[in-house]
Amino acid sequence: MRIAFVSSAVPRRCGIATFTGDLRAAMKAADPTVHYYAAAIDEPSAARTYGPDVRWRIRQGDASSYADAAEAISKSRVDIVNVQHEFGLYGLWHDGTYDDHLRVFLEHCTKPVVVTLHTVPPRPEPWTLEAVRGAAERCDAIVVMAATAARLLRDVYGIAKRPAVIEHGMPAIEPSGRGRLKRQLAMEGRKILCTFGLVDPRKGLEYVVQAMPEIVARHADALYLVVGQTHPELLRRDGETYRASLVELAGRVGVSDRVKFVNEYLTQHKIVDYLLATDVYITPYLDPNQITSGTLAYALGAGKAIVSTPYLHAQEALAGDRGVLVPFRDARAIASAVSGILDEPMRKRALEERAYAYGKTMTWPVIGGRVLALMRHVLQTREPAKAPVLLRIA
Repeated sequence: MRIAFVSSAVPRRCGIATFTGDLRAAMKAADPTVHYYAAAIDEPSAARTYGPDVRWRIRQGDASSYADAAEAISKSRVDIVNVQHEFGLYGLWHDGTYDDHLRVFLEHCTKPVVVTLHTVPPRPEPWTLEAVRGAAERCDAIVVMAATAARLLRDVYGIAKRPAVIEHGMPAIEPSGRGRLKRQLAMEGRKILCTFGLVDPRKGLEYVVQAMPEIVARHADALYLVVGQTHPELLRRDGETYRASLVELAGRVGVSDRVKFVNEYLTQHKIVDYLLATDVYITPYLDPNQITSGTLAYALGAGKAIVSTPYLHAQEALAGDRGVLVPFRDARAIASAVSGILDEPMRKRALEERAYAYGKTMTWPVIGGRVLALMRHVLQTREPAKAPVLLRIA
């Protein structure tokens, strides 16, 4: 089988690029005989150096570039195409309307196509409905990462055929070595609270900083790590304004020595090290409609006690007492939840065990095998006239 991925691609610092790289590695590990190629989506001004697997380049925002890539892939020996979709990568907004470049790609591609939707807004604008419905009509299978997203496609978007639900993958992590890793990171004897990922205002990190005085009053050894670089788009637009505001806030509320910024773009190995050293993982995100979070998936896979705002992915993933949900924009609730976990070691341990039991069913080796199974199914069942096949792959 020869698979072409259409996505942003590493070294672009983008969550979709990282996800696609991890997924491709997992699929290759599941079946080393499969061949992988890529069409990399670049910003108009980008001039990146990619590996030999990148055979085509797409200029983000240029509809003709998506059409050209689709036609080139259609003429190649590729058997099937895997599209990783985020609205910003596949279109432009103009005065409340959306110029849908995924539609352009699908109209010009004659190969079977599987589309993974990374965003499924629960209250879609008319242009969102049109774009998602168009993808469902024109591709052979749709993948979403949560049962909630599948229900939205049925009940809100009016898509009758069922998507495959294949969760966000995570590394296969053995949840051990917390003390050793704290020593390695020069944080021995501290209670580590952590949020990792690209830093931007949508993460709501200021509410954890505001919670720190109350947490420190009950746990004097608490330290909050903000691990990750500023989002590249934000950095280009506003520089380090948001990070600077967090530093200023920490000083203003008297916790400058209890909030540490690790301003690095981390390898997966380093991310896992920070996670394994962590006592409580926090996702204080502000968007209630967020349907997937890679950082939350990683924290579950590492068996962490988790405190999160109730965005859609968190509601689903942390059900069954696998974590603690707190209201949006509520520093006092975050402080109470974190302190409550640190106060009760047995409860903390139970949260960790439930998180790990859930997370280990979604490790990258498992997810890679499920995506391969779906793509083989599409190839085996596809009619020459290209009828969509949208199934749940268990």
